[in-house]
Amino acid sequence: MSSSRASVAVALSVWAHAAAAQSPPAPPVPVIRVTFTDAIRRAQDNNPTVAAAATGILRAEGLVRQARAATLFQLSGNVTTTTLNEGVEFAGQTVTPRNALTASLTAGMPILAAAAWARRAQAQDTRNVAELSVAETRRQIAFAAADAYLAILAQRRILDSALRARDVAKAHYDLARQLEQGGSGSRLNALRAQQQWSTDEGLLETGRLSLYRAQEALGVLIAADGPADAIDEPDFAVPPAEEDPRPGGQPYRADLRLFAGQQQAAERVLRDSSKDWWPTIDAIFQPSTVYPSQLFLPQNTWRVLTQTTIPLVDSGTRAGLKIERRADVEQARAQLAGASIQAASETRAARAAVASIERSVAAARAAADQARQVETITTISFRAGAATNIEVIDAQRVARDTDAAVAITEDQLRRARLDLLNALGRFP
Repeated sequence: MSSSRASVAVALSVWAHAAAAQSPPAPPVPVIRVTFTDAIRRAQDNNPTVAAAATGILRAEGLVRQARAATLFQLSGNVTTTTLNEGVEFAGQTVTPRNALTASLTAGMPILAAAAWARRAQAQDTRNVAELSVAETRRQIAFAAADAYLAILAQRRILDSALRARDVAKAHYDLARQLEQGGSGSRLNALRAQQQWSTDEGLLETGRLSLYRAQEALGVLIAADGPADAIDEPDFAVPPAEEDPRPGGQPYRADLRLFAGQQQAAERVLRDSSKDWWPTIDAIFQPSTVYPSQLFLPQNTWRVLTQTTIPLVDSGTRAGLKIERRADVEQARAQLAGASIQAASETRAARAAVASIERSVAAARAAADQARQVETITTISFRAGAATNIEVIDAQRVARDTDAAVAITEDQLRRARLDLLNALGRFP
């Protein structure tokens, strides 16, 4: 029976040495290291989502030019060739030529075109809305990049605490094993210490993977060809509450400006509904020439026309359009009102979160410092024989958890400050 126990002990010892000798594979190395400011700038400049949103401005510019062209001078030419089966002549003069060419120009200019002028202003509103939409997209991408950047900082802190806990657990296992080999310790104590070491190794690998995933997320957002790493700590200066936007004031947030622009555009379209009933007057000048000349027709002619179009009866088409436009205005107003209420709520909640989490960070740091002191005292007591192995392992576990809690609460504080700046429209 004793030889069997000795064999098991030898096997466990060999396994422990082999596990200790194995080094974990190196995590992928980030292809770029960026500061917080640089990460935000790269995300806004290089992210494909922003580029796709910017095409909306180009499309709106095309609509503006089309609407403007409808109110300006227009010139077109027309060339017609005619071939008859037989020409007509009288007294040696050509009455109707067998082959004839007619060329003319048509120059037109709107004199009164209220609806077209209104569409030109509406197209400009559409362009303004497109620009505001791009600004909102840039804000969202910047916020996502900031979130990924903060995730890297938090995961690195958690990884550092896991690495420290793994090293402490390994040192305790080495001590327990030495005591076992010296005859003053037990195999049970060594196995408990080894179990804690193995647990911390697993947590360390999980932390490495989480950090790598956060780096990959940042790399995607800044359009880098691989993972990107964070190298500095952002400073989120929280403005005082006195600087918060007041109801009815100019909103700082890009999304509120976008909703306000959409409401203004919809209101303009509704106001312009009456112009659909206005008459349209166009002036037209048409010079023309005929070759060859004919007996009863002059070779070169011109004429000036004015064309007036007056809408009389449309069987309710314009009335239906006006109802639809009024619905668009009401929808835009409701959307802006709801977003404004939500923004005010987010601001209040973010300020309360910052104050609360600041107190939580102070408490977590105090708890972590106390846990490290307990761990140090317990380890010294264990070496002197005044504490048990279980007490050491428990102190190590508590110290590891409190270190992780500090990293988590500090990350929550950074995110709360970022949320407050975002709610106030001060980020980026």
